[in-house]
Amino acid sequence: MLGEYLIIGRRASEIAASVEAGVASGALAPGALLPPMRELAGVLGVNPNTVAAAYRTLRERGVIETDGRRGSRVRARPATAPRDELRMTVPAGVRDIASGNPDVRLLPALDEALAGAARRYAAQPTLYGQDPVVPELARLARAAFDADGVPAGDVAVTSGALDGIERVLAAHLRPGDAVGVEDPGWGSVLDLVPALGLRVVPVAVDDDGPLPDSVERALAQGVRALIVTARAQNPTGAVVSARRAAELRAALAGHPEVLVIDDDHGHGIVDLPLNALGGVTRHWVLIRSTAKAYAPDLRLAVLTGDGVTLDRVRGRQRLGPGWVSRLLQYTAVELWKAGAVDHAAVARSYGERRDGLVAALARRGVHAQGRSGMNVWVPVAEETAVVTRLLGAGWAVAPGARFRVESGPAVRMTMSTLSPADVPGLAEAVASAVRPAAGGRLD
Repeated sequence: MLGEYLIIGRRASEIAASVEAGVASGALAPGALLPPMRELAGVLGVNPNTVAAAYRTLRERGVIETDGRRGSRVRARPATAPRDELRMTVPAGVRDIASGNPDVRLLPALDEALAGAARRYAAQPTLYGQDPVVPELARLARAAFDADGVPAGDVAVTSGALDGIERVLAAHLRPGDAVGVEDPGWGSVLDLVPALGLRVVPVAVDDDGPLPDSVERALAQGVRALIVTARAQNPTGAVVSARRAAELRAALAGHPEVLVIDDDHGHGIVDLPLNALGGVTRHWVLIRSTAKAYAPDLRLAVLTGDGVTLDRVRGRQRLGPGWVSRLLQYTAVELWKAGAVDHAAVARSYGERRDGLVAALARRGVHAQGRSGMNVWVPVAEETAVVTRLLGAGWAVAPGARFRVESGPAVRMTMSTLSPADVPGLAEAVASAVRPAAGGRLD
């Protein structure tokens, strides 16, 4: 069952730590079956309730999963082994199109915005007890939400989109609850959900967003929440179309208790309209991050949603960090008021490179996805072979395993370091890498 590895400990915390140590060292491999609770309790000489508490802790930490009579197993991807570990070291001389970072040439200079934030702070230093959201930031964010047809709601601020998603999930769900997550989808969310002790239910995606029949199956399985990327979906570039949004709203209307999280990942870098799902169920949020359009290090996201959800998020936030630094909030205000980012120009720049690569691959008989944003997703027969071949050709791409649960193998390419002149050479390298090797094998 566990090979040579021995679980030790007398207290629940010690037993859980022993299992985590085995997983971290590789001694307990993904899928390894743990002993039944009574059996392990007998071996350790402890009460079965102690082992049950240890297993519960491990489930909540995303280390193991329990499937009724089939017992408890180490998760296929424990939360202690995040998907970011699949990143490769890019050798010297190889072009890095794997990182997922924005084009730094399209990011605004922060000098004036930071100086303006410092002046605001000097005029009114932030002290305990003040409103956690800068009123001017709330007004600007709410006006932008209104312009995009997002339902009315207050504004909260979190330390980036992922922090917001975590806080919203924690505000409503409990360990063991199921969450519908796009597949392929953002690897950080695929790690976060099990780390919270929640269960991932994959939802298939095409260029128009989550497939209605896949969402309906997830709802029938009892998901308590659904996370949808409105625009520039990572890794496929999908955008929720108006027709698809109407279909998804119709499906959700019969499940008013499901929490809906819209992640507007493409805010500031996409010129396609927003078709959000918020408001069709009782609890919902829409989240916008500053990372892609303004700066990854500007750790700030604004979100709006129903009153209960925002009250819970802000209440729990007060017990932790208290608030997101007002210096960061002031910086965002300065950037937004100055129009520091030409959103249409940024969208055109990414679109020229992305669309050019998709078209160049199509001319070479290679299907690729990339409707918006900065990424192109290429389904392949075997990831490792394609990644290795492209590395040999001078291109480092991201293996699709970082972004998928049940969907097929693929690679992701980020356009931020490319110029239009690079596209033909990259397309030819990709086409060559995905062709079957002599004898019909990919190895």
